[in-house]
Amino acid sequence: MTFRELDLNPALLAALPATLHTPTRIQQLAIPAALTGQDLLALAQTGSGKTLAFGLPLLQRLDSTSDRVQGLILVPTRELAAQVTEALTPLAASLGLATLTLCGGVAQELQQAELAQGPQLLVATPGRLRDLLAQRLLGLGSVKYLVLDEADRLLEMGFWPDIQWLINAMPAQRQNLLFSATLPVELESLATGLLHEPVRIEASPRNSLVSETEERLYLVNKSSKVPALIALLKEQDWPQVLVFISARDDADGVARKLAKAGITVVALHGDKDQGVREQGLADFKAGRVRVLVATDLMARGIHVEALPVVINLDLPASAPVYVHRIGRTARAGRKGLAMSLVCHGEAEMLAAIRTLTGRDLPLSDLAGFAVTDQPASGEGKRAPRDKQANRRTANKRSVKQFKGKV
Repeated sequence: MTFRELDLNPALLAALPATLHTPTRIQQLAIPAALTGQDLLALAQTGSGKTLAFGLPLLQRLDSTSDRVQGLILVPTRELAAQVTEALTPLAASLGLATLTLCGGVAQELQQAELAQGPQLLVATPGRLRDLLAQRLLGLGSVKYLVLDEADRLLEMGFWPDIQWLINAMPAQRQNLLFSATLPVELESLATGLLHEPVRIEASPRNSLVSETEERLYLVNKSSKVPALIALLKEQDWPQVLVFISARDDADGVARKLAKAGITVVALHGDKDQGVREQGLADFKAGRVRVLVATDLMARGIHVEALPVVINLDLPASAPVYVHRIGRTARAGRKGLAMSLVCHGEAEMLAAIRTLTGRDLPLSDLAGFAVTDQPASGEGKRAPRDKQANRRTANKRSVKQFKGKV
């Protein structure tokens, strides 16, 4: 099948990147369904082409003669907003449509000026969009098409109140398109509750990973993780490596250790200024730095062409996040390597990931890094009565501290 067989506008077809010839499976399934105006719940692996799967039919249905906002794409992060906008803006321009990105980190005055120009399509994060609506700086009364990209994240408690508030500000009669790589069972009812008689598409087994991804998991001591990472980076000639870490406080510290070892590196996390984050990501994409250390904030917003390696310095607390993390490699049919450095304390996280993905994910030894840590027994190191005795002793000491000297 070719894109020409999908009943798309010739102007859109002409504007597609020259490297695109054959639509991916999610594009083949989702584009015809979306063009009919039906609601859609689409699940597909990370890196499988979801942006064009919802973007092409959405753009085709917008009216370029109107200066009202008709289409809204909601995303969880600024980085993903930028990525979606970058992919869709030239396609929109081919139809005479204007797009606008609304997210934090950008001066509100600038966004107000762009809103005044009458964009037909908004790509927004929920928080900034709600702020602008609350200030009556725009309205969503003309929205006919709503897309939730990375819908699983937007349905979680951190975003769900904003999503509900925004939906109440839109017309009830609209087309809803929900796209995600993962959808936990507990979020299924929320997702389907937003849709009206939806077409359900699963372009691949739920929560699955692309076959081009090679996964390697190494058991190491917790204290050996950064030295092991440095050793791997020095041993291999990978041109670009994306390293994921769960705690933002640790990202800068890890980056400093890599830099001290002579490795060009940049750290990105939510506490960084937006301009710093954009520059760091640009430097990584351009190859000016070899390693990007990022928190999970970035797992859904980083797209680097032909990124060869992703390394989990620690496992995420949420199993679906693992799928999104390693989905940064092996995109668009390319091969990729996903490595994880696992310690005994992450046994429960690993078990959850194995259950979600249905993969065995065996742990291997890493040469030069013998494991001396012991698995947690689940019992405290001291008997309960010893802990009670310690508390009594501490109380006695605290009383003495308040007695005056004789």
